[in-house]
Amino acid sequence: MIAVLGTLTVIFSVLAKIIGLPDQIKKNHQRRSTEGLSLTFFGIGFISYILWTMYGIIQSDLVIVLGQGLGVLLMGFILLQAFWYRGKHD
Repeated sequence: MIAVLGTLTVIFSVLAKIIGLPDQIKKNHQRRSTEGLSLTFFGIGFISYILWTMYGIIQSDLVIVLGQGLGVLLMGFILLQAFWYRGKHD
């Protein structure tokens, strides 16, 4: 049971990062806006990914570092979009 739960956790965590976050980035770019997004949510997520990445580095766990590092990059990009598009309206 633990192996199944662990496998499902990894699969859905990866899917969130390779489908969910890039899809949000694409939508933000198409709309040239991040209106309606919770910057609090993305800010907390960004910090969480940074902390997990640091934990992975300390533990010398490449799987954690790579997986969470991808989250840092993608969440960070969404936050950059929020600052870039702030105040820009068509």
